[in-house]
Amino acid sequence: MTPSRTLEAVALTKTYGSPTTATHALAGVDLTVGPGESVAIMGPSGSGKTTLLHLLAGVLAPTAGVVRWDGRSLTDLSDRERTALRRRDFGFVFQSGQLLPELPAQENAALPLLLDGVGRAEATARARQWLGHLGLAGTEERRPGELSGGQAQRVAIARALVGSPGVIFADEPTGALDRTTGWEVMKALTTAARAQGAALVVVTHDTEVARWCGRIVEMRDGRIVRELQQAGATS
Repeated sequence: MTPSRTLEAVALTKTYGSPTTATHALAGVDLTVGPGESVAIMGPSGSGKTTLLHLLAGVLAPTAGVVRWDGRSLTDLSDRERTALRRRDFGFVFQSGQLLPELPAQENAALPLLLDGVGRAEATARARQWLGHLGLAGTEERRPGELSGGQAQRVAIARALVGSPGVIFADEPTGALDRTTGWEVMKALTTAARAQGAALVVVTHDTEVARWCGRIVEMRDGRIVRELQQAGATS
């Protein structure tokens, strides 16, 4: 990853509804995530943490303010360019994994490369390599229904990493897992992101998950109310 690549939000706001019934999901958020940094975004339901993640990832457009990746404003990009950005520069891990049930693990993991036009043989080889790194050697041909919850989330991590992204976004990545499996998944996620040199942005309500990250950002009512650096993040 190019060391200069930074994700930056400036005066970010997001409002839903009409002027008379407006709901302010975000109310002026400034946040910078440097290369290789891991950040946990925490807060109660309705605090704006998932909205912030979606804006940072270019899934939603802000009402005001700007998100910049590698010095470029996401709002200046076309829909096609933002889609390509999410496919090439950003990786995603969701609470439920969101794997395609009809595809085996290696094809689920290879999907971003296949969608980007990489040949099937190369895409599958790179996916198998990541599955091996994540302790899933021997499961390449299994479909999601044949995997445990923890295994499926590691396939999702492989999918997020296979395109060598600059940032990985994880939305409650352990929310559907028991505590022990969640610990294993977070260890796999943070170790793999660090090995890749990718930044990691995790939305979570779980303090145990947040301990894996180098910085915690706490949100209330659409604003960042506190930031905490963690010198000894779990490893």
